[in-house]
Amino acid sequence: MPRKVEDIRIDDAPTLDRLARRMEAAGGFSAKGVADGVDLLARILGDREMTTFLSFPADLVATGTRGVLASLVRDGYVDAIVTTCGTLDHDLARAFRPYYHGAWDLDDRDLRRRRMYRLGNVVIPEANYGTIVERKMQALLKRLWAEGTRSLSSRALAAAIGASIPATARSSILRAAYERRVPVIVPGITDGAVGSQLWLFWQDHRALTLDLFSDEQALSDLVFDARRTGAILLGGGISKHHTIWWNQFRDGLDAALYLTTAVEWDGSLSGARTREAISWGKVKTTAKHQTVEGDVTVLLPFMVGAALERLRR
Repeated sequence: MPRKVEDIRIDDAPTLDRLARRMEAAGGFSAKGVADGVDLLARILGDREMTTFLSFPADLVATGTRGVLASLVRDGYVDAIVTTCGTLDHDLARAFRPYYHGAWDLDDRDLRRRRMYRLGNVVIPEANYGTIVERKMQALLKRLWAEGTRSLSSRALAAAIGASIPATARSSILRAAYERRVPVIVPGITDGAVGSQLWLFWQDHRALTLDLFSDEQALSDLVFDARRTGAILLGGGISKHHTIWWNQFRDGLDAALYLTTAVEWDGSLSGARTREAISWGKVKTTAKHQTVEGDVTVLLPFMVGAALERLRR
């Protein structure tokens, strides 16, 4: 007998978890997918024997979602981060300077004249991004050089940046990762402001090298030493692909939750649902997996809040 569709009650001010459960019972459209995603997220976060990967692109770090990501790391729910260079840029910059509310329809020519960057509906003064990243990175690289550093993996660089961020910056992902010894791996390390500062420093310090193979070895060790692996995949691109790519060498992820706004029909990696990864061996045929369509900045705070509430009970 098929289940009947149940109407969602909100008149009793339900908790996040209770609301998620009611969305599952509602059985309609994206609501059920979100509720199923909460259930899978609770399974991943609650499995202490699972090696959990968190992948995301840098734009999220320019928003308040950064605080949710940092709390997952700080509270010990994440074993490895795979992300893009801009995550280092924005996390470092926001540890010292604020970003501001903007709007989608601001005059970008006017912003350019005022030396302001627009990232969606977030506005960033040039001095709060490029200038602060340059100042902090050049000082950090000079110190590392003076200490004898001649080779850097992306995770060693991320750890050094995290160590340089004040412990009071509780919303810093890199500081939380440094304190919890969570590796932050950036496959495209030169694609951002921090990468440009590395290149600039290299102009006068040609003995400095980037050891990206060391990052790959760290990923190899993680997947082959794991009893089970799970991934929280936010958005697509190189972060998502590098995470699932390495897990194919252990016959795939045991659990995969993917949040995306990308479409499937263009054949892109960002649009590919978790079920497609099964054909590549990147997600196991027996895995618990769920793709949830929607904006991460809307979905993630709700889903993490509901999942953690469920685990606390």
